[in-house]
Amino acid sequence: MSKEKVLLAYSGGLDTSCILKWLLEQEYEVICFMADVGQTEDFAAAREKALRIGASDVVVKDMKDFFVEKFVWPAVQMGLIYEDRYLLGTSLARPCISKGLMDVAAQRGCSFISHGATGKGNDQIRFELSCYALNPSIRVIAPWRLETFCQRFQGRSDLLEYAKRSNIPVSATPRAPWSMDANIMHISYESGILEDPSVAAPEEIYQLTQSPNRAPDTPTVAEIVFKAGLPVRVTELVSGRTMEKPLDILAFLNKVGGEHGVGRIDIVENRYIGLKSRGVYETPGVTVLHCAHRDLEIYCLDREVLRVKKYLADRMADYVYNGYWYAPEAEYVRKCILESQRNVSGKVVVEMYKGHVMVTSRESMNSVYNQELASMEVHGNFTPYSATGFIEINAVRLREHHRVFGTANMTKHFSRTESDMKLI
Repeated sequence: MSKEKVLLAYSGGLDTSCILKWLLEQEYEVICFMADVGQTEDFAAAREKALRIGASDVVVKDMKDFFVEKFVWPAVQMGLIYEDRYLLGTSLARPCISKGLMDVAAQRGCSFISHGATGKGNDQIRFELSCYALNPSIRVIAPWRLETFCQRFQGRSDLLEYAKRSNIPVSATPRAPWSMDANIMHISYESGILEDPSVAAPEEIYQLTQSPNRAPDTPTVAEIVFKAGLPVRVTELVSGRTMEKPLDILAFLNKVGGEHGVGRIDIVENRYIGLKSRGVYETPGVTVLHCAHRDLEIYCLDREVLRVKKYLADRMADYVYNGYWYAPEAEYVRKCILESQRNVSGKVVVEMYKGHVMVTSRESMNSVYNQELASMEVHGNFTPYSATGFIEINAVRLREHHRVFGTANMTKHFSRTESDMKLI
């Protein structure tokens, strides 16, 4: 009988190389899959390594354009940001990679997929929920959740010993004391020395951005054009250089944003599985786009539409972070948000300088901003004395609250003792 086929999400590193060997020991035929989403990777060397270990084939799929156009750009258009800080670089890559996995699994007749995600992390959830949504009949082998595997391998030292005994090549380069995940949108760092939130991340950790302290003394100014909420053109105003392809736009903004130290964050976040984790992220290009898009939204959208859209974007960010990109609720919310973006078209000028990105001007044919109505120089169509009734009506409940309860507690004076000032 022919062996059952497993498609392994392969990185070429220690974990997935050992998992490849272990799967072969379980008498599976293993095909390795590598998605190129813009990470710095020697795919040829990884392919050769996997074949030498015993993989029957290695499929490397260039997914950079697909990732940017179908995941990063929609995330910018929807204004997705998790817990008000994280722009979801890793979270967005997982459903993209999962699509590649499922396509190749179908093409190669693989009944199983496998991955090296750990049992405490988010990625196991994102990969598997995405794959099940795309192909409900697929079966998953997650070694780091299998009792027999975990009893055999406690951690890196056990894997290194196994690699040595199995003649699996291991890089001679000393391992960085943190883990890293990279793609064209961002780089994330976690684990190792970063597990202590009280310890600052060392400057040498950063690869996409340089310290704002060393950033150029002259700002970079760019004009970003949006159509229905999507970036369609970026022009560097000094040189006149213009980019229109999504991948080119992102690469350019990553470069100039990184030079100015834009897009660094160091946060503690809430994982879906229930743990809190500390992560350090670099997302220069999308940070610039997010800032420009948000400004244009406020310029173009009705106030109440904007607030409802913001609520939906928060829900969608949760769905993406938790692995529900392909879920029906995410599809529904995405369609609702896209309706809000029909009129978010125009151009925004941004200035990148020493860790900051600032919008300096914006233009749109669809703006609901009325300069005459807003002007302090003329009354326009606004009737100033009408505000008296507006204020009186809104004051009714405040007066009634005071009549019953007196002055609001927040206005009363309070003092702090020395013990109140001590840090816990």
